[in-house]
Amino acid sequence: MSVENSAWSPDIFALRFSRSCSAAALLGIPAAQAVTTVIPSTSFSSYTTLEQFWAYLYPWGSDHNGSARMVGNSTYHENIAIASSTLSLIATPTSGAVPPTSTVTPFLDIHYASGTIYAQEQITVTSENSYTISGDFSAPTTLGTWPAFWLTAVVGWPPETDLGEWKGTPDIWFNTFNTSSVVVSDIVDYPTDLSFHTLKAVLTAESNNVDVRVDFYLDGVLQTTQFGEGFVGAALWLIIDLQMEGSSGTPGPTGTTTYMIKNVEVTRSGD
Repeated sequence: MSVENSAWSPDIFALRFSRSCSAAALLGIPAAQAVTTVIPSTSFSSYTTLEQFWAYLYPWGSDHNGSARMVGNSTYHENIAIASSTLSLIATPTSGAVPPTSTVTPFLDIHYASGTIYAQEQITVTSENSYTISGDFSAPTTLGTWPAFWLTAVVGWPPETDLGEWKGTPDIWFNTFNTSSVVVSDIVDYPTDLSFHTLKAVLTAESNNVDVRVDFYLDGVLQTTQFGEGFVGAALWLIIDLQMEGSSGTPGPTGTTTYMIKNVEVTRSGD
């Protein structure tokens, strides 16, 4: 049988597709959006895979706003370790009579060596896409421990959205910074059992194409919704870090602290 006479000729297929799309539109059924995997859930399967999707330390270097200095690279894994498809960020007390000082405000004395990674691909929410970011976390909650899973501006500050932050108490914080003083924080009870709990955030542009809606989930349950003013089009770093002391209180632990993460996945729908 010739292609022209086939029931599945290109012209007939195109006509049927057009009719089905028209029917979907009339019924108010949204068209399916393409989904792109930005970071696969297997990115912690090996150091090689880690380095395909993540980079060591902060985007700006080794120091931030606590008393831990981040240490690690492709050949040194004492503080940024991979095993059994799980990332461990490990904070260990430093020694020395005179501790060095952080290079970042508030310029605290460095009491720990610790670990941080950030995603190589930046996250930018537009009117044409949305992002879903998820993972499983075993986070310490003792005084002086400050693990986090967060987004921050590539240029300037804010925007910042903390998809999960722990500040030395059995709580988890969900935060959105619209300015340095206009901050929305929702604080939820968090288990101290050090078992893995799942976090998920869905980021979508509002209809004004200026603000971003962020839905925060813990163990599959929606906890809160916040709005980032002017976040549309702003490039963001995704960071996982184990900072110490600072906003989580002092003194921090005298021994080793471990923050474990697995199954982190980032997907983008739309463009």
